[in-house]
Amino acid sequence: MAEDIELDVRAEIPARRHELIFETYHGLAAGDAFVLVNDHDPKPLYYQFVAEQAGKFTWDALEEGPERWRVRIGRTEPEA
Repeated sequence: MAEDIELDVRAEIPARRHELIFETYHGLAAGDAFVLVNDHDPKPLYYQFVAEQAGKFTWDALEEGPERWRVRIGRTEPEA
């Protein structure tokens, strides 16, 4: 099994972060995942995933601040 890629968005402008995250997610094959590195709690992102990708993703918190958050986001379903 390949090691998960890491997507560090801390240097990106906030307006671009979700776009990059969803581009990365949509590029995954079913069963693959990536590790998101962020400078704040990505809870709003989680709610966006729930709204747009319900039942098609996994979300595993690896590190929870206060200066760095790491979340493993996986894809469970292929593109329809």
